[in-house]
Amino acid sequence: MAGVSNTVRIREALENAIVNGRFAPGTRLDPAKLAQEFNCSRTPIRDALQQLEASGLVRIHSKRGSFVSQWNVEELTERFEAMAEMEATCARLAARRITDEELAKLEARHEACRKLAEDERLDDYYAENSAFHTCIYRATHNTFIAHEAMRLHAMLQPYRRLQLQVRNRVKRSLKEHEAVVSAIQQGDDQAADQAMRHHVLIQGDRFHDLLAALRSDA
Repeated sequence: MAGVSNTVRIREALENAIVNGRFAPGTRLDPAKLAQEFNCSRTPIRDALQQLEASGLVRIHSKRGSFVSQWNVEELTERFEAMAEMEATCARLAARRITDEELAKLEARHEACRKLAEDERLDDYYAENSAFHTCIYRATHNTFIAHEAMRLHAMLQPYRRLQLQVRNRVKRSLKEHEAVVSAIQQGDDQAADQAMRHHVLIQGDRFHDLLAALRSDA
Protein backbone atom coordinates (compact mmCIF):
# COMPACT_ATOMS: atom_id res chain seq x y z
CA MET A 1 0.00 0.00 0.00
CA ALA A 2 2.87 2.36 0.78
CA GLY A 3 4.18 2.00 -2.77
CA VAL A 4 0.78 2.77 -4.27
CA SER A 5 0.39 5.82 -2.02
CA ASN A 6 3.84 7.06 -3.02
CA THR A 7 3.05 6.63 -6.70
CA VAL A 8 -0.17 8.62 -6.34
CA ARG A 9 1.64 11.38 -4.46
CA ILE A 10 4.32 11.62 -7.15
CA ARG A 11 1.80 11.50 -9.99
CA GLU A 12 -0.21 14.33 -8.45
CA ALA A 13 2.91 16.41 -7.84
CA LEU A 14 4.10 15.92 -11.42
CA GLU A 15 0.65 16.66 -12.80
CA ASN A 16 0.56 19.92 -10.84
CA ALA A 17 4.07 20.80 -12.02
CA ILE A 18 3.02 20.30 -15.65
CA VAL A 19 -0.26 22.18 -15.23
CA ASN A 20 1.43 25.06 -13.40
CA GLY A 21 4.05 25.46 -16.11
CA ARG A 22 7.11 24.18 -14.28
CA PHE A 23 7.50 21.50 -16.95
CA ALA A 24 6.54 23.01 -20.31
CA PRO A 25 5.25 20.96 -23.26
CA GLY A 26 8.13 19.01 -24.79
CA THR A 27 10.22 18.94 -21.58
CA ARG A 28 12.06 15.66 -20.95
CA LEU A 29 11.31 14.14 -17.54
CA ASP A 30 14.46 12.53 -16.21
CA PRO A 31 13.55 9.57 -13.92
CA ALA A 32 16.90 9.73 -12.08
CA LYS A 33 16.49 13.42 -11.23
CA LEU A 34 12.85 12.93 -10.27
CA ALA A 35 13.77 9.99 -8.02
CA GLN A 36 16.32 12.23 -6.31
CA GLU A 37 13.80 15.06 -5.98
CA PHE A 38 11.15 12.81 -4.45
CA ASN A 39 13.68 10.82 -2.44
CA CYS A 40 12.50 7.45 -3.76
CA SER A 41 13.47 4.66 -6.12
CA ARG A 42 12.75 4.83 -9.83
CA THR A 43 9.85 2.35 -9.56
CA PRO A 44 7.19 4.79 -8.28
CA ILE A 45 8.54 7.40 -10.72
CA ARG A 46 8.07 4.97 -13.62
CA ASP A 47 4.59 4.03 -12.41
CA ALA A 48 3.60 7.69 -12.03
CA LEU A 49 4.84 8.52 -15.53
CA GLN A 50 2.86 5.61 -16.96
CA GLN A 51 -0.28 6.94 -15.26
CA LEU A 52 0.40 10.40 -16.68
CA GLU A 53 0.83 8.86 -20.12
CA ALA A 54 -2.59 7.22 -19.77
CA SER A 55 -4.09 10.63 -18.93
CA GLY A 56 -2.43 12.23 -21.98
CA LEU A 57 -0.12 14.59 -20.12
CA VAL A 58 3.05 12.61 -20.83
CA ARG A 59 4.40 10.68 -23.80
CA ILE A 60 6.82 7.82 -23.24
CA HIS A 61 9.19 6.78 -26.03
CA SER A 62 11.02 3.50 -25.43
CA LYS A 63 14.42 4.73 -26.64
CA ARG A 64 14.16 8.47 -26.00
CA GLY A 65 12.53 8.74 -22.60
CA SER A 66 9.48 10.48 -21.14
CA PHE A 67 8.33 13.93 -22.26
CA VAL A 68 5.55 16.34 -21.37
CA SER A 69 3.05 15.97 -24.21
CA GLN A 70 3.52 18.44 -27.01
CA TRP A 71 1.20 18.43 -30.01
CA ASN A 72 1.41 19.80 -33.50
CA VAL A 73 -1.20 22.26 -34.81
CA GLU A 74 -3.54 19.56 -36.08
CA GLU A 75 -3.40 17.56 -32.83
CA LEU A 76 -3.94 20.69 -30.75
CA THR A 77 -6.92 21.71 -32.87
CA GLU A 78 -8.47 18.26 -32.50
CA ARG A 79 -8.12 18.32 -28.72
CA PHE A 80 -9.58 21.79 -28.30
CA GLU A 81 -12.46 20.78 -30.55
CA ALA A 82 -13.11 17.70 -28.41
CA MET A 83 -12.80 19.79 -25.24
CA ALA A 84 -15.32 22.33 -26.53
CA GLU A 85 -17.86 19.61 -27.25
CA MET A 86 -17.29 17.92 -23.90
CA GLU A 87 -17.59 21.15 -21.91
CA ALA A 88 -20.66 22.23 -23.90
CA THR A 89 -22.29 18.94 -22.92
CA CYS A 90 -21.36 19.54 -19.29
CA ALA A 91 -22.85 23.04 -19.34
CA ARG A 92 -26.03 21.79 -20.98
CA LEU A 93 -26.51 19.05 -18.39
CA ALA A 94 -25.60 21.39 -15.54
CA ALA A 95 -28.31 23.84 -16.66
CA ARG A 96 -30.83 21.02 -16.25
CA ARG A 97 -29.47 19.32 -13.13
CA ILE A 98 -27.56 21.77 -10.95
CA THR A 99 -28.72 21.99 -7.34
CA ASP A 100 -29.15 25.23 -5.42
CA GLU A 101 -26.04 24.43 -3.39
CA GLU A 102 -23.99 23.70 -6.51
CA LEU A 103 -25.25 26.89 -8.16
CA ALA A 104 -24.18 28.91 -5.13
CA LYS A 105 -20.70 27.40 -5.37
CA LEU A 106 -20.52 28.15 -9.10
CA GLU A 107 -21.57 31.76 -8.50
CA ALA A 108 -18.96 32.08 -5.76
CA ARG A 109 -16.23 30.76 -8.09
CA HIS A 110 -17.35 33.21 -10.75
CA GLU A 111 -17.17 36.13 -8.33
CA ALA A 112 -13.72 35.00 -7.22
CA CYS A 113 -12.61 34.97 -10.86
CA ARG A 114 -14.01 38.47 -11.29
CA LYS A 115 -12.06 39.83 -8.32
CA LEU A 116 -8.82 38.18 -9.42
CA ALA A 117 -9.25 39.52 -12.97
CA GLU A 118 -9.80 43.05 -11.61
CA ASP A 119 -6.66 42.73 -9.49
CA GLU A 120 -4.75 41.31 -12.49
CA ARG A 121 -3.66 38.27 -10.46
CA LEU A 122 -3.37 36.08 -13.52
CA ASP A 123 -1.84 32.99 -11.91
CA ASP A 124 -4.55 32.94 -9.24
CA TYR A 125 -7.20 33.59 -11.88
CA TYR A 126 -5.97 30.58 -13.79
CA ALA A 127 -6.37 28.31 -10.76
CA GLU A 128 -9.81 29.72 -9.94
CA ASN A 129 -10.83 29.35 -13.58
CA SER A 130 -10.11 25.62 -13.35
CA ALA A 131 -12.21 25.39 -10.18
CA PHE A 132 -15.04 27.21 -11.98
CA HIS A 133 -15.07 24.61 -14.75
CA THR A 134 -14.86 21.76 -12.25
CA CYS A 135 -18.05 23.05 -10.58
CA ILE A 136 -19.85 22.68 -13.88
CA TYR A 137 -18.49 19.18 -14.49
CA ARG A 138 -19.77 18.03 -11.10
CA ALA A 139 -23.16 19.64 -11.67
CA THR A 140 -23.78 17.26 -14.58
CA HIS A 141 -24.45 14.51 -12.02
CA ASN A 142 -22.83 12.15 -14.51
CA THR A 143 -19.65 10.74 -13.00
CA PHE A 144 -18.31 9.35 -16.27
CA ILE A 145 -18.75 12.60 -18.20
CA ALA A 146 -17.31 14.63 -15.31
CA HIS A 147 -14.25 12.36 -15.14
CA GLU A 148 -13.64 12.58 -18.90
CA ALA A 149 -14.05 16.36 -18.84
CA MET A 150 -11.50 16.64 -16.03
CA ARG A 151 -9.10 14.39 -17.92
CA LEU A 152 -9.33 16.51 -21.08
CA HIS A 153 -9.10 19.69 -19.03
CA ALA A 154 -5.89 18.50 -17.37
CA MET A 155 -4.46 17.45 -20.73
CA LEU A 156 -4.97 20.92 -22.19
CA GLN A 157 -4.21 22.99 -19.11
CA PRO A 158 -0.65 23.98 -20.16
CA TYR A 159 -2.11 25.40 -23.38
CA ARG A 160 -5.12 27.01 -21.73
CA ARG A 161 -2.72 28.66 -19.31
CA LEU A 162 -0.77 30.11 -22.22
CA GLN A 163 -3.98 31.31 -23.82
CA LEU A 164 -4.81 33.38 -20.73
CA GLN A 165 -1.52 35.24 -21.20
CA VAL A 166 -2.78 36.70 -24.49
CA ARG A 167 -3.58 40.41 -24.16
CA ASN A 168 -7.11 41.06 -22.84
CA ARG A 169 -7.93 37.34 -22.88
CA VAL A 170 -8.72 37.23 -19.14
CA LYS A 171 -11.33 40.01 -19.51
CA ARG A 172 -12.93 38.20 -22.44
CA SER A 173 -12.80 34.91 -20.54
CA LEU A 174 -14.66 36.50 -17.63
CA LYS A 175 -17.40 37.82 -19.93
CA GLU A 176 -17.75 34.36 -21.45
CA HIS A 177 -18.07 32.93 -17.93
CA GLU A 178 -20.88 35.41 -17.27
CA ALA A 179 -22.82 34.12 -20.29
CA VAL A 180 -22.38 30.51 -19.10
CA VAL A 181 -23.44 31.30 -15.53
CA SER A 182 -26.45 33.31 -16.69
CA ALA A 183 -27.67 30.47 -18.90
CA ILE A 184 -27.25 27.92 -16.11
CA GLN A 185 -29.04 30.20 -13.63
CA GLN A 186 -31.98 30.43 -16.04
CA GLY A 187 -31.97 26.70 -16.72
CA ASP A 188 -31.48 27.39 -20.44
CA ASP A 189 -29.58 24.29 -21.52
CA GLN A 190 -29.18 25.31 -25.17
CA ALA A 191 -27.82 28.75 -24.29
CA ALA A 192 -25.44 27.16 -21.77
CA ASP A 193 -24.25 24.71 -24.44
CA GLN A 194 -23.58 27.47 -26.96
CA ALA A 195 -21.94 29.84 -24.46
CA MET A 196 -19.56 27.16 -23.21
CA ARG A 197 -18.67 25.96 -26.70
CA HIS A 198 -17.82 29.54 -27.68
CA HIS A 199 -15.75 29.91 -24.50
CA VAL A 200 -13.58 26.83 -25.10
CA LEU A 201 -13.37 26.42 -28.88
CA ILE A 202 -10.13 27.80 -30.31
CA GLN A 203 -10.55 29.12 -33.85
CA GLY A 204 -9.89 32.14 -36.02
CA ASP A 205 -7.98 34.95 -34.32
CA ARG A 206 -7.98 33.14 -30.98
CA PHE A 207 -6.15 30.19 -32.48
CA HIS A 208 -3.54 32.46 -34.06
CA ASP A 209 -3.13 34.22 -30.71
CA LEU A 210 -2.49 30.85 -29.04
CA LEU A 211 0.09 29.90 -31.66
CA ALA A 212 1.83 33.24 -31.12
CA ALA A 213 1.89 32.57 -27.36
CA LEU A 214 3.34 29.13 -27.98
CA ARG A 215 6.10 30.56 -30.16
CA SER A 216 6.99 33.24 -27.61
CA ASP A 217 7.05 30.61 -24.82
CA ALA A 218 9.38 28.32 -26.77
